Amino acid sequence: MANATIQVDVVSAEASIFSGAAEFVVLPGESGELGIYPRHAPLITRIKAGAVRIQKPGGEEELIFVAGGILEIQPKVITVLADTAIRGHDLDEAKANEAIKKAEEARRSAKDKQEIAVVEGELSMLAAQLAAIRKLRKK
Repeated sequence: MANATIQVDVVSAEASIFSGAAEFVVLPGESGELGIYPRHAPLITRIKAGAVRIQKPGGEEELIFVAGGILEIQPKVITVLADTAIRGHDLDEAKANEAIKKAEEARRSAKDKQEIAVVEGELSMLAAQLAAIRKLRKK
């Protein structure tokens, strides 16, 4: 018997990032990491910044960085509606490190709580992006 698969669609406001079959998917759920196999129970939940790992038929893995969003699981399809999504091979560690330096400078010069909160959110997204880059580089 062939391995069971489930359709996975990862989309952002800008584009469709991935659409294809998967044997297994791992996502950064709001309450922790979620592992999803075909025929998973229906679910809608928020996801946080981090890496979406898609195990494709044949063993190849697709890594996509998301900056948060919504996950919907139906019996035959997983849909990730990401605030921002970047394919793993498009992530740039030097750019991410530079963005972190700029965000840390902005945090030091922030005047009010709202400004600080915006910068803190940006920093946590960039930290998750760097973690995804480093995970990808290990492979």
